[in-house]
Amino acid sequence: MDTKILLESGRNELEVLEFTLGGNSYGINVAKIKEIISYQPVTPVPNSHPSIEGIFMPRDVMITAIDLKNCLGRGESEPNGLFIITNFNKLNIAFHVDSVKGIHRVSWRSIIKPDSTISTADQSVSTGIIKQNGKLVIILDFEKIVSDINPETGLQMSAIDALGERHRSNVPILIAEDSILLGKLIVDSLKAAGYDNIIKTENGQQAYDVITQCKDEGTLDEHVRCIITDIEMPEMDGHRLTKLVKTDDATKNIPVVIFSSLVNEEMKRKGESLGADAQLSKPEIGNLVKIVDKLVAERHLE
Repeated sequence: MDTKILLESGRNELEVLEFTLGGNSYGINVAKIKEIISYQPVTPVPNSHPSIEGIFMPRDVMITAIDLKNCLGRGESEPNGLFIITNFNKLNIAFHVDSVKGIHRVSWRSIIKPDSTISTADQSVSTGIIKQNGKLVIILDFEKIVSDINPETGLQMSAIDALGERHRSNVPILIAEDSILLGKLIVDSLKAAGYDNIIKTENGQQAYDVITQCKDEGTLDEHVRCIITDIEMPEMDGHRLTKLVKTDDATKNIPVVIFSSLVNEEMKRKGESLGADAQLSKPEIGNLVKIVDKLVAERHLE
């Protein structure tokens, strides 16, 4: 699988693997994929979620197999097809699909965000839709699918409580996160940790619009002293946002924290090349607060 695009910096593009389930087309960001293998027998796990087919151990690594057709309410998969083995949020998971059609390189600007007529923000398992060769490909929210099966894989909110009583802070923080549900959890976590002055945006473009407006008005220090961004977002992704911030003399000293399920060694190298000050996987909400504390304190001393 050619994943050269992962090493290109800030192009605001991604590669989507198109696969099928029950004759319908779906997509997954190639950056989440480790490999694709033929279906192989799995060992059922007693008392597990109905969408978990079982576990198996290729090359001595235990992987949980999830029946994606079952997750989407379309029945159960037959013992054939393929496993798309993924790695995100530090989890190795195989998603059982019927077939793989190919890879499409697309701009984040070409991804259509599902509206409320399709599903509510907290229930949707789609992050976007692309049109390819006259058909619609639904990009699935694999993080939500997994956290619905086991909520412990989502943001670990107990880590905020473990921080204990904290001083209030009016340091302005700008957040770019397209998931309404996750965005609310991040905002709530930061507020619980003492950060009250927060601007929440739904993608990198909206965040950059805020930055541009503040630059024009001369109010950057009043409104943006730290940026927290996801990577996967429509309009403008987090890597493109990071590149724009770090290549501008007016904003290059603002700390940028990439907070994404995609943070692994390869993606960390890309983030570092773009100038990101810190990168964390999404379950690490407690560490996010600690990193923000550190970066904000360091900038205050400059």
